[in-house]
Parts: sequence; C-alpha cells; structure tokens
Amino acid sequence: MFESKTIYIAAAILTDGKGHLLLVRKRGTAYFMQPGGKIEPGEDAQSALIRELREELNIEVSPEELKPLGEFTDIAANEPGHLIHASMFSTERCIQEVRPAAEIEEILWLSPSDNSFKQLAPLTANKIIPRIWPSSL
Repeated sequence: MFESKTIYIAAAILTDGKGHLLLVRKRGTAYFMQPGGKIEPGEDAQSALIRELREELNIEVSPEELKPLGEFTDIAANEPGHLIHASMFSTERCIQEVRPAAEIEEILWLSPSDNSFKQLAPLTANKIIPRIWPSSL
C-alpha cells in the first residue's frame, strides 16, 4: 500500500487585473505553482501566507484582504511520496509589482489561453486552474 506524508501549506490565487494568474518556481525545481509556503508550528494559515508573500515576493497583504477559498489536496510537485494540503486564499487587489526573493527563482503570469505551458504543479493543474478558468479545459 502507498503511504504518503502530508505537507501543510498556505497559498494564494493572485491576478494582475488582466486575467493573468501569478505562479512561482522555486530555485532548483521545475514546477510552477501558487505563491505561498509551509505553515510553521503555532502559525495559522493566513499568517503563514502573509509571511510567505512578504519573504518570497515582497508583497504586503493584510489579513482583511485575504478571502479563504477552501482546502485543496494533491500530489506534491517537488517532494516525492508526499501530498500537499493547501489552505487557499485570494485577494481582490490586482498584484502588479512582484520581485522574486528568498527561494523564488522565477515568476510567471499565466493566461487562460496559454495551453502550451506544461510544467505546472499537480495542485495548480488539477485543482486551481479548473476552479478559476473552467472554460479553459
């Protein structure tokens, strides 16, 4: 029987006002995914996301801006034998100024019509894209 460990993260669906979705790729990995990261012991998901957005992308968001979207689970992109369980949030604010920092090597603004891009994390490809762009499937 396959047994996996679960990694708990907080992540965000962020857009630029033109319908593009912000995705990030961490240094030394191949997959693009929602910005966010692991929830530290004693930290709630919302606080973890605020911290991760500040550390990794120099984005400042307030707790009042974050709208909870639910919990999503899929295969972890960069950690074999693990599942990723994400507390997902969004904000109505359009994000435009993004500067990769910490372990973020590359950012990508994905559009709903971009069918050629193949290196999406399973959670992004299987759960998030169908939710935000159901007609692009």
